[in-house]
Amino acid sequence: MKKIISIVGARPQFVKAAMLSRAILAKKAAGGEDIQEFILHTGQHYDACMSEVFFADLNIPQPAWRLDCAGGSHGRMTGRMLEGIEEILVRERPQAVIVYGDTNSTLAGALAASKLHIATAHVEAGLRSYNRCMPEEINRVLTDHVSSLLLCPTRLAVRNLGLEGIVDGVHLVGDLMYDAALLFGSVADEKSDALARMRLQPRSYRLCTLHRAENVDEPDRLAEIFRAILNISSVECPTIIPLHPRTELRLKSFDLYDQILRAGNILRIIPPASFIDMAALEKNALCILTDSGGVQKEAYFHRTPCITLRNETEWVETLESGWNVLAGNTFEGIIKAISRPTSVEMKNIDEYGDGHAAEAIAALL
Repeated sequence: MKKIISIVGARPQFVKAAMLSRAILAKKAAGGEDIQEFILHTGQHYDACMSEVFFADLNIPQPAWRLDCAGGSHGRMTGRMLEGIEEILVRERPQAVIVYGDTNSTLAGALAASKLHIATAHVEAGLRSYNRCMPEEINRVLTDHVSSLLLCPTRLAVRNLGLEGIVDGVHLVGDLMYDAALLFGSVADEKSDALARMRLQPRSYRLCTLHRAENVDEPDRLAEIFRAILNISSVECPTIIPLHPRTELRLKSFDLYDQILRAGNILRIIPPASFIDMAALEKNALCILTDSGGVQKEAYFHRTPCITLRNETEWVETLESGWNVLAGNTFEGIIKAISRPTSVEMKNIDEYGDGHAAEAIAALL
């Protein structure tokens, strides 16, 4: 039996782990190698709406281990994760560790495993924004350079690794989030009542997610973004914001929260949505405003125009195809971008695989 530990801690990682767990179990049931996967949850997302609901929604096996590593600075959080993960890996001695994406959980898992000479597989290897001010970019680069199996979602990701001299163990497998969009998009059509619950009609609202430190940790910048969102919102076309706990905390500490609540007829704050409800909201929105890398892709997968509240993106294919536009995080940039999504020709992206990335990864494992 081969023992593998998947390390997760944040929303996108739960989704990717769900798809891979399904593929591993299916391969085993079909007579493939006996792989036993265990999940280690770092606790990076500790809120039930950002964590527990995903395990239930996506039918993910419950974690074998849970750490309590949420909060604090990047260094403190990553250090606590590294200590906790290392202790488990020393005791369990898995043949491989799987890490996902670009969070502190990703980097801590990769460092702990590589220092113990345990094979490390990085799902979503090779992505680059080329902005080293982003903690996620640091996490991506360092994780790639200590991983032994680099599982790339796009051809550009493979090329990025080659430019850094990483060629061994590199595989183009496609995008696990595309697998998830295909599977759970149809589930959302059948099971989600999010639109009915909120009395929304398709294409009659905008959807916004906001959580990155560069946007929410600066009071003037956060106020500027919300000023723009308020400006583009109306009773006829409100903006729905599933509010990230980090963003809610910053709005309150910067004395902006009450002002946002007073605009409830045009700007509707809701708790973080389950993956199924989020898929329904994404599929039916007029457009999506986000600073999330994952939501940018989900917007494309559901064929919803996207406005990215950043100055760069790892997913340049979405820009080249016309489905996504960079607005930055200024009032003027957002207002200018809001008219862009419906005024350009949208092209299909032949980059994210065929919906079978999970099976490809399971085969490599």
